[in-house]
Amino acid sequence: MVNDGPEFNAAAVFTSNRVAAAPVHWSREVIRQGTCRAVILNSGGANACTGAQGFQNTHETAELVAERLGVGAGDVVVCSTGLIGEQLPMDVMKAGIPAVTDALAAGPDAGKAAAEAIMTTDSVSKQACAARDGWTVGGIAKGAGMLAPGLATMLVVITTDAKLPADALGRALREAAG
Repeated sequence: MVNDGPEFNAAAVFTSNRVAAAPVHWSREVIRQGTCRAVILNSGGANACTGAQGFQNTHETAELVAERLGVGAGDVVVCSTGLIGEQLPMDVMKAGIPAVTDALAAGPDAGKAAAEAIMTTDSVSKQACAARDGWTVGGIAKGAGMLAPGLATMLVVITTDAKLPADALGRALREAAG
């Protein structure tokens, strides 16, 4: 998912689990600045409990996406879901990132395709969109069974073209997630 601007304000909430995957650690730092240019999600490998190599894989993923989009790696949130304790297959990631960035202009079915692509144990894809008073909110999610502790294995990306500062987005997001 790419934020085409002109606003790049962003907010996030993360798992409350004491054990957090490498992408969570990376993305907490990205979002600390209150902006985001892109989110890359992969399914099949959670990149959790993978040590220093797992963090390097997350960093490399962000760098590959950033290079394709012409942004900085520090502007790319990384989300991974799937098996725990296994390294990401970086050869697959390196081949897949050009394919997904090339498909960014895929039109109205892109959200559906993304929602389906991140499914793991889900029995249905999850997406929603609402438009009100000149602004739109849309989102995709994955996560079906393991929700405790808070946001344990859920991944949700919500987008909006509403013009709000990052702190207002953060308050609204924390209230909704609560």
